[in-house]
Amino acid sequence: MATVIFLAIFIALLYLLYRLQANHVSYTKRTFIALGLGIVLGGVIQLILGAESGTTETIVDWINIVGNGYVRFLQLVVVPLILVSLIRAFTQVKGSANLGRISVNVLTFLIVTVMIASAIGILTTILFNLDGAEFTQGAAEMERIAEVQESQAEIADLTLPEQIVSFIPANIFEDFANSRPTSIIAVVIFAALTGIAYLGVSRKQPEQGETFERFIETLHAIVMRIVTLVLRMAPFGILALMTDMVATSSINALINMGTFLVASYVAIIAMFLVHGLILALFGLNPITYFKNAREVLTFTFTSRSSAGALPMNIQTQREAMGVDDANANFSSAFGLSIGQNGCAGIYPTMLVAIIAPAVGMDLSNPWTWLTIIVTVAISSFGVAGVGGGATFAALIVFGTLGLPVEIIGLMISIEPVIDMGRTALNVNDSIVAGVISAKREGTLDKEVYDSPDHKLTSEYSL
Repeated sequence: MATVIFLAIFIALLYLLYRLQANHVSYTKRTFIALGLGIVLGGVIQLILGAESGTTETIVDWINIVGNGYVRFLQLVVVPLILVSLIRAFTQVKGSANLGRISVNVLTFLIVTVMIASAIGILTTILFNLDGAEFTQGAAEMERIAEVQESQAEIADLTLPEQIVSFIPANIFEDFANSRPTSIIAVVIFAALTGIAYLGVSRKQPEQGETFERFIETLHAIVMRIVTLVLRMAPFGILALMTDMVATSSINALINMGTFLVASYVAIIAMFLVHGLILALFGLNPITYFKNAREVLTFTFTSRSSAGALPMNIQTQREAMGVDDANANFSSAFGLSIGQNGCAGIYPTMLVAIIAPAVGMDLSNPWTWLTIIVTVAISSFGVAGVGGGATFAALIVFGTLGLPVEIIGLMISIEPVIDMGRTALNVNDSIVAGVISAKREGTLDKEVYDSPDHKLTSEYSL
């Protein structure tokens, strides 16, 4: 009976969100409403039935048809979205000099900021005096540790140079199927090669170049329309995902990991402040920036998908920040698989720093800091902007430094909560990269950047 009642309530809430959409309530409001409703419904389920009851598991299984279905649709659009967006970026670039400068600007920013994020991760761990020995292991943690160890076995035999070589696609269709951990960056590389080839053809064979450009524009319009349809599911998916997370979270585990959770958000907020400081150093108002970025950051925080936020990322840069097409497309696409400040910077670094004393690493030694930071920066290449990217980044770092991976599995109870903040930070980093690159190139429309109350309307409406 409880299963029927709670599923009926869930369906009623889905209908409520549908009515809000039909009445043109803003996308941001619907997202926050879904977030709140999911927390309340999940809390009620846990309070009445308990997190580990069979009835709760049954309810969540049915609810996850919506939640996991939404996630799978997001994963579906990742590869075509990256491929088309990045190739289209090359069609917007006028001249190879611009292309080179934009690439250097964006990549330099992403790499430097992930190194700063790593340093903040170490510092935060020291300030909070985090010790991995204090974290307890339950059944869920033990199961997760086994999964992590199995995943690590797949990459354990690769040296760091071999891992770098693995970024290069040998069979692009394999990577289109996203069948490798580094498939995302492989698609980025293939898209870049295709774009460079287009530039050469457009110079020597202008007619063929124009035909290809029109084809990409058409394909881009189709892909963006598919993305629009998927993003419209977001409030419904967020309702289901939040209900699942709250209903099945162990309160004792959250309390046990509470200090790490708080420390993680302190580090994430500190990195947001660093982004604001960088904007200020380039003569841009950080308060104006965060007002302009609030919609995409809200979506990313609740959806926990950098890839799903890609179209909103590009649109925000173009319409709310005044960034040109080339910088917007390059920074958003590269930011999906390179230098993610949250998933590939702060998170793996904090895990390393937690167990460092137990494995003989002296965090008072500057050389230890440098070793960790450089390893994290190199390992940040190829981290996918979808679920599991942070775990993969941590595995690469731990494997390179020769550290035991059990600590990664202990994070299962708070992983979704941390993932919300670190995913928003990832997307923010890529947007700031585009803004700073455009500023350096002299293509930033300062009037658009400084204008208040932007409404995103260009390629799709949510």
